[in-house]
Amino acid sequence: MALQISATNSEHPALLLELPWHLPLEDWPDEYLVPLPRGISRHVVRYSRAGDEVIAVKELARRPALREYELLRDLDRLGIPAVDPLAVVTGRTDGDGAPLEPVLITRHLGGSMPYRSMFETTLRPETMHRLMDALAVLLVRLHLAGFAWGDCSLSNTLFRRDAGAYAAYLVDAETGELHPQLSPGQRDYDLDLARVNISGELLDLEASGALHPSVDPIEFGREICARYRGLWQELTRTSVYPAGKYHYIERRIRRLNDLGFDVAEMQIEHSSNGDTVTFVPKVVDAGHHQRQLLRLTGLDAEENQARRLLNDLESWMATQEDFAPGDPLAARPEVLAHRWVRDVFRPTVRAVPVELRGAMDPAEIYHELLEHRWYLSERAQHDIGLDTAVEDYIKNVLPKARETLQPAVPD
Repeated sequence: MALQISATNSEHPALLLELPWHLPLEDWPDEYLVPLPRGISRHVVRYSRAGDEVIAVKELARRPALREYELLRDLDRLGIPAVDPLAVVTGRTDGDGAPLEPVLITRHLGGSMPYRSMFETTLRPETMHRLMDALAVLLVRLHLAGFAWGDCSLSNTLFRRDAGAYAAYLVDAETGELHPQLSPGQRDYDLDLARVNISGELLDLEASGALHPSVDPIEFGREICARYRGLWQELTRTSVYPAGKYHYIERRIRRLNDLGFDVAEMQIEHSSNGDTVTFVPKVVDAGHHQRQLLRLTGLDAEENQARRLLNDLESWMATQEDFAPGDPLAARPEVLAHRWVRDVFRPTVRAVPVELRGAMDPAEIYHELLEHRWYLSERAQHDIGLDTAVEDYIKNVLPKARETLQPAVPD
């Protein structure tokens, strides 16, 4: 069989042809590899380059490679945080014509870290709680979309900084199944697998001395279940309110928005005696603040980053003389938002030297600067301004933090 590359983008096949497909992945020369931290995998995985992009290449059998490729494409269409599938390469042979395993190629998730790399310096329990929150949100989003993971674990997840929290991304969809809707039994099975896998991974870390001594691996495995159930209940429960108290429905929707979810459809039923109203959120989509920020500014950020940037944008807009809500002659929010990007966001981010940023994306840098401004202002008992905060952050914070940040991918 001749070498075949099935790709999502017409640019990738030509670039991918330059890679040494006649060699097993474990034998690829260093000149083709990018030195990035890898998580544990049952398959051989390597990072390489295709043009300007860093890609992850995983060897596995033909059928699971094609199946995972299609599942990742489905998750992308559903807007689920997962790695981007780029291609499947089949028909590989070595120099003697012997067949080699096909490979699945995904785009490297910039700024992300596998959990084992994060534990190289023992994480505080508070940070671990934030990881569990991120993983619980990911699992809920998958289940809302009808996706049964089948192997939820820390090893199959990548984490990115998200304005003081973390965002979790699915890496391995090999065992997944997509359904129109999941039954309670399917969700419970996925959740129980997550509990067992996470406890096992933390026990492994404990044995290696990389786990904080106050962390109980078994209890942390149970915690992911509790966090999942609490979030699922809030997103899907039926609410019964007194008739006429429609602001209760608005309050429920706002609470869902605060969790980062949109109510795309709802069902409202009045009781026969007119005393109560039953409210059911029918479809709940994640990324409320992400979509709002993207619509206003064109900036694409993680959910918590977007929330923080929107707060800063709203505060800045309130200081503008041509902003008067309800005034038809006032500047539109979209116009002011793009002015904020041009005059505030971009100059502020560009003031931070590229060599000091590590793996932080612009939205995370801006969040860090806002946090530093708040800290300095609290200490000074007055607003010190963003320019002063940027100067102090570059001088006193970044040099100390540089060693703890993931290095940028080398050119």
